[in-house]
Amino acid sequence: MLKRALSRAAGSSRLERFVIENPILSKPAHRFIAGERLDEAVAAAMDLQALGISALLDLVGEGVTDEAGAQVATAEYLSALEAIAERGLDGEISVKLTQLGQSVDRAACQENLNRILDRAQELGVPVEIDMEGHTLVSDTLVFFRDAVARYPAVRLAMQAMLRRTLSDFHALADLKPRVRLVKGAYDEPIEVAERDKRGVNAQYKLLTDWLMVHGGDPAFGTHDGALIDHAREAAQREGKEKGDFEIQMLYGIRRDLQEQLAREGHRVRIYIPYGSAWYTYFVRRLAERPANLIFLLRALVGR
Repeated sequence: MLKRALSRAAGSSRLERFVIENPILSKPAHRFIAGERLDEAVAAAMDLQALGISALLDLVGEGVTDEAGAQVATAEYLSALEAIAERGLDGEISVKLTQLGQSVDRAACQENLNRILDRAQELGVPVEIDMEGHTLVSDTLVFFRDAVARYPAVRLAMQAMLRRTLSDFHALADLKPRVRLVKGAYDEPIEVAERDKRGVNAQYKLLTDWLMVHGGDPAFGTHDGALIDHAREAAQREGKEKGDFEIQMLYGIRRDLQEQLAREGHRVRIYIPYGSAWYTYFVRRLAERPANLIFLLRALVGR
């Protein structure tokens, strides 16, 4: 019930304005957001790199309403690529197709994505394509398959909560896909998504096993210790080393675990969000994990 309420709050423009304009409410968000500017995200990535942890830069925001907005987002993604290369970061970028115009002009979106991938390949900076709501999954898979044909290093985020994901894995098996497996943070209808926590975790484990056998350089986006342990056990069963898969986490969450895993020799990459459109991302993080909401309440009362 709480998760559903927060997911709805994430889509409220009125509540968004209220939170953004209220410094008391917006301040706690900076635990989960590196900042509004690219240089702040790069600085956070450099701090993590000093701890042996890699970065995945994410320009927050979803969707654009016109081609001009898509061009602005494309330019910002290109700037992120340049910044990673210039600073010598072990970094990647995460791209949302709706920011590139997927829902406005599909052909323009393809052109924008190609511009980003061309430059990424020139600079040697990997790119991940993010997965958004369930209505966009099929089209995103088409974009991914086309991208991999020319840019094999592309990774795709896939959501364990969606009932179709295992079938989608089978359909991509010929690519030996590079996938970042996440639970999923969207408020999806029960017809298309598993909503029970135990069901999502069971699906996550099943998909983890599949990726260890059929995927290429799999990445597991989770803060759940049990799911991380399952990934490590699955890797051992398949004869894989610690360097053969990656554990990805969100900026500001389970920092102790992030550093512990890195010290143990695991590849750890942190999803670092930045940008002015941080409200929706922040509220989804609260919805995902009750501990995050407790953190917010403590921050508000000054504890």
